[in-house]
Amino acid sequence: MSILQAIRIFLFYLLLGTSSLLWCTLSFFIAPFLPFSARYRFINVYWCRFALVLVRIFLNIKVKVSGAENIPKQPCVILSNHQSTWETFFLSAYFSPLSQVLKRELLYVPFFGWAMAMLRPIAIDRDNPKAALRQVASEGDKLLKDGVWVLIFPEGTRVPFGQIGKFSRGGTALAVNAGLPVLPIAHNAGKFWPKQGWNKRAGTIEVVIGAPMYAEGTGPRAIAELNDRAAAWNEQTQRAMGSLPAPASDAAQSIA
Repeated sequence: MSILQAIRIFLFYLLLGTSSLLWCTLSFFIAPFLPFSARYRFINVYWCRFALVLVRIFLNIKVKVSGAENIPKQPCVILSNHQSTWETFFLSAYFSPLSQVLKRELLYVPFFGWAMAMLRPIAIDRDNPKAALRQVASEGDKLLKDGVWVLIFPEGTRVPFGQIGKFSRGGTALAVNAGLPVLPIAHNAGKFWPKQGWNKRAGTIEVVIGAPMYAEGTGPRAIAELNDRAAAWNEQTQRAMGSLPAPASDAAQSIA
């Protein structure tokens, strides 16, 4: 990492942290008096857009979105791979209003957590997976009925660029039980914003929004089949953008 790049990254985090503290403090006094849709825009959309501007100016990381025409008019369950912090900024600003599944402990962080608590997140206890699944199903269904997008990272945690995690069925179960599709999203943010470390790479993040996927029937089998389709689409799309290595069979054929 060059000295200039280190200075740019330092300034980015300095402005990001300072603006977050100021905005969360301001939101704590103003947002409670706003209706939810306006509250979401005030707390999340405006600040996340500001964060993305900082990303573009200081880190020289841009974004290219494909498939925006696939976004349905009615909010549904969004299933996205998870590689970095960047996609939480982007998706929170791109879809409004949006709720996401997060660790319950985040709500205890002064100012930041208090502001997040006003956005109707699904705050789960990761140490109790069964209770967490029931909570996602119950609260997620209410949010969808209220016209709120529900963002779920089915891998459950950030996965390093070049890898893909196993998709849990919580998101597809929520969609099937609500009678709604899942909206699949794939991206390569981890290529420029790695999971670990402070270093960032300049470039253009690709975000691909797929066509909504509907379950074929109801019940556990339909949930599993829809989950497998969403996972397969994400893997295929990541391979197409060069985020994942070619399958072993394809690599062997190319050598032959």
